[in-house]
Amino acid sequence: MIGDKHEADIKNRLAEKMAGEITLSDRPGEVMKKWRVNFDVAQSDLSSHLEVSPSVISDYESGRRKSPGTVIVSKIVNALLEIDRQRGSKKIHAYESMVSGSYDPNIIYDIHEYTTPMSLDELSTLIDAQFIHRPELESEKQIYGYTIIDSLKAILDMPFHEFQKLYGWSTERALIFTGISTGRSPMVAIRVTNLKPRVIVLHGLNGNEVDPVAKKIAQAENIPLMSTNMSIESIIKALQERKV
Repeated sequence: MIGDKHEADIKNRLAEKMAGEITLSDRPGEVMKKWRVNFDVAQSDLSSHLEVSPSVISDYESGRRKSPGTVIVSKIVNALLEIDRQRGSKKIHAYESMVSGSYDPNIIYDIHEYTTPMSLDELSTLIDAQFIHRPELESEKQIYGYTIIDSLKAILDMPFHEFQKLYGWSTERALIFTGISTGRSPMVAIRVTNLKPRVIVLHGLNGNEVDPVAKKIAQAENIPLMSTNMSIESIIKALQERKV
């Protein structure tokens, strides 16, 4: 079946990406955790699939256990992909565009994945942002990447099915929207998509200038919302210098 062969190819290329990133990282446990979180797989589900104790997964991710070898990494990666396949391959399909395509630089100004997580407080400090909405339970959440987007061009020129490209390799990221007037449009776009970022940053607005509807959507979606007036050039420089 052509469809089955295509999905298998995407799955194999994604497995190579995941395994390579874990193996080559100075902190393989953190990268392993990133991918597990990306696939929405609980430690207990992963350990059950691998027929090991949940503490084994926890020890690998925390660095308490010696870095896993390539055989163990391969088993973990394949387990995550198989669990997703059993759930309908939603994550595998979501990563398809990242495996096989590129992005339009006129829409996406900068995109990057971190191998070590960044806290929301660190992000706020780096880009001089203020919180407009910060769910209490989200205070300890971290991001593994960012995307800086021309909001208007993304909404007008990017086909809906390509919106997932904004998420790079992880939804655990900051989406930074530029070229906005009130913040309502990007929040509405996020509202109607299946994938949700960890945090949204509205560029060029003060907190009191953000549309109340945008704030309500952030509250409804339980997504932290920030705003910043730092120049795009300075934001990119700050985030790139932090690249680890």
